[in-house]
Amino acid sequence: MRRIAVLDAPTNLGLRPPTSTSVPGCGKAPGALRDHGLLARLGARDAGCLTAPRYDPGDWRPGDGVCHAREISGYSTGLADRIGAIIDRGEFPLVLGGDCSVLLGSALAMHRLGEAVGGRIGLVFVDGHSDFRHPGNASYVGAAAGEDLALVTGRGQADLAAIEGRRPYFRDIDVVVIGIRAQDEYRLDLQAAGITTRPVPALRAEGAARSAQWAHEQLADCAGYWVHIDVDVLDPAVMPAVDAPDPGGIAFAELEILLAGLVDTPHCLGVELTVFDPDYDPDGAYAAEIVNTIVAGLAPVVAPDAVPPRLLPPKPHPTDPGSSTFGRNVSGASVSGAAVSGAAVPRLSGFDTSASGASASGSSVPGTSDSGSSGFGTSDSGSADAPGRAEEPVA
Repeated sequence: MRRIAVLDAPTNLGLRPPTSTSVPGCGKAPGALRDHGLLARLGARDAGCLTAPRYDPGDWRPGDGVCHAREISGYSTGLADRIGAIIDRGEFPLVLGGDCSVLLGSALAMHRLGEAVGGRIGLVFVDGHSDFRHPGNASYVGAAAGEDLALVTGRGQADLAAIEGRRPYFRDIDVVVIGIRAQDEYRLDLQAAGITTRPVPALRAEGAARSAQWAHEQLADCAGYWVHIDVDVLDPAVMPAVDAPDPGGIAFAELEILLAGLVDTPHCLGVELTVFDPDYDPDGAYAAEIVNTIVAGLAPVVAPDAVPPRLLPPKPHPTDPGSSTFGRNVSGASVSGAAVSGAAVPRLSGFDTSASGASASGSSVPGTSDSGSSGFGTSDSGSADAPGRAEEPVA
């Protein structure tokens, strides 16, 4: 059995204002999900809340780069500290966003972890949009929540794409994208980068369970992987409470099966959930559906026979492919992907990095909160006001 630790990350800094007089409401999501008994139903430890800086685009204009970049960078560092503290206890982090810029903090934490164990950490990106806008394919950037996948793969301004001098946080060959729409604006850019994708039609054709297994296979050369879930992967017919609803998504039952398959392995290191906006859910019905799906989807993590988290040792290889398409073809078939070469993997507190999978050494203390040297305050609940809208440049 693995202990889940729930950490609130109620940031809305990565979205543009929904109107000229309001701010995005996704920062309220952690509180809305907690109101439906999420922690109790998971038997999870409360890891607290990393309070986000104030939302204030000021006089931002197109051409100024990513809006709120300084604040997002600082918040990401603090979030990485908090996620690292959870993992170091041998627990399974569930991060409740907030918008998709939450991924930058998770990515930074995973890069630190990969460096510590001498291997690469992968990313399973479950999202209705590719979020791959960057200066190389767009006239300007602005909203990090529409650019997060580009940023964590090293594309974009250095204060976000290279925090602590780390760039990229995830290599292109270590990313699997699931759930984008068939006509996603940046699908050809993903293909050119060698980032493996499974759009909704292919996900439906293969089934959610087989798609989860397929994702495992694509990341077989990684020491472990992180899972990002944007609830806009769901069809607006069942989940309209997001900033950018897009027809052609999946159903709750499919997301539940997909999530269960992705976390049913000791190599899954944690999950984040983003973009749910309670401002579009006045009676809480959609929050209840999300909680039901999370609880069912994470059942393999808390099962009595669940294997403690385990990082695979790196596979030796004479070359380091960097961010190239070496080791994986564009269509997504698994090839002989390269791994960072190295000697024996050092033991990290809370993890078994051996191939045999001995028990994790971390302990847990119910009701306590993790502290991090983030420079941002922490509290028991997130705060943000007013409705939110699209993951587009702030304009």
